[in-house]
Amino acid sequence: MQLLNVGHGNTVTMERIVAVINTGSSPARKLKEIAKNENRLLDVTEGRRTRSILVLDSGHVVLSSVQTETIGQRMQVLQQGLQLQSLNDEMTKQEEI
Repeated sequence: MQLLNVGHGNTVTMERIVAVINTGSSPARKLKEIAKNENRLLDVTEGRRTRSILVLDSGHVVLSSVQTETIGQRMQVLQQGLQLQSLNDEMTKQEEI
């Protein structure tokens, strides 16, 4: 389980993220409003401006004050770390044989 920092000490399980979207479009604003009406909205902006919206596989919508690009970069770093760990585990198994 990889936890992704979405700002202000808040984390989301990376495997549960379906999409990270910008807030400027009309569909993004509509998604936010629908999630709010259905009690599926999590606001972790700490009162700051919403810069990205994360959609989770559970249907929840997370509002973050971190830029979409920054979240994408953080996801890439975590993914690369996961790949390196997997590669190291595989090499360790080969050495044991």
